[in-house]
Amino acid sequence: MKTVKDMVAEANGIVDNIPASEAMALHGAEGVTFVDLRDIRELQRDGMIPGAFHCPRGMLEFWIDPESPYAKPQFQSGGRFVFYCASGWRSALAARTAQEMGLAGVTHVRDGFSGWKSAGGPVAAKD
Repeated sequence: MKTVKDMVAEANGIVDNIPASEAMALHGAEGVTFVDLRDIRELQRDGMIPGAFHCPRGMLEFWIDPESPYAKPQFQSGGRFVFYCASGWRSALAARTAQEMGLAGVTHVRDGFSGWKSAGGPVAAKD
């Protein structure tokens, strides 16, 4: 049986990933969209990166696919996407899925939102 830990390690070997300290340099840059994959309860409890687009992990494929009735324009922008979750596991798997779907410019924060907060990144309350 392949474990989740194995799957995350495999994804990290395939997709671009950066620590939160490097992601901070991309925050606010033109053409860069931070994508928060966490559950809404996590956002309400812990806040989020200011200006991030919330995409629950369970909707990712449907929101990326331009032919899906649920497609979101944020994923059709052609820009760069920085995925993150709490600790970097969901975002690794999501980045791999997005890359397999053909979404270009995807990276993920390998130490997640917890790394972002530890590095002193700004945090905003969920609207």
